[in-house]
Formats: sequence, C-alpha cells, structure tokens
Amino acid sequence: ALEREGVNCVFAYPGGASMEIHQSLTKSVTGIRNVLCRHEQGEVFAAEGFAKATGQVGVCIATSGPGATNLVTGLADALLDSVPMVA
Repeated sequence: ALEREGVNCVFAYPGGASMEIHQSLTKSVTGIRNVLCRHEQGEVFAAEGFAKATGQVGVCIATSGPGATNLVTGLADALLDSVPMVA
C-alpha cells in the first residue's frame, strides 16, 4: 500500500507488533527508505519535518501500546499545522 501511494521514506522504530511491516520494507520493489529513529517521539517529528520540507506525506511506524502512545504529541502537532501524516 505504501508503494502504491508513492511513499519513498518512512520513519520507524521497530517493536514486536510491527516486525512484519519492517521485514516487508526490506523487500520493497521501489526501495522505500527506512530511517531508524531512536524513539517514537523523535520519529514522528522527523516525519513531520520531512512532510513540511518535501511536500510529501510523512509516514511513521511504531509498535502497539507505549510505542503508539509516544506518537500522540507529534501527531497532534501535525494536525494543528495541517501537515499530511500517516502513522
């Protein structure tokens, strides 16, 4: 789905529930770049900055539970700034 939408870069922090998508990214035909961040909150702000700088959709991937909770502040900021994001 990411390839079909033209995504070429994702910001992600792997976890148990998100390992399948990380493994799928290694098989990407279009070569989606996976930027490994050290914390989910850092990745969501990096994705927001990417979206602002390039005009493309910012994509961030986190695992369930606390990983997803760490995205909330950045997603709220993106919403208030009308920045296109997918989490």
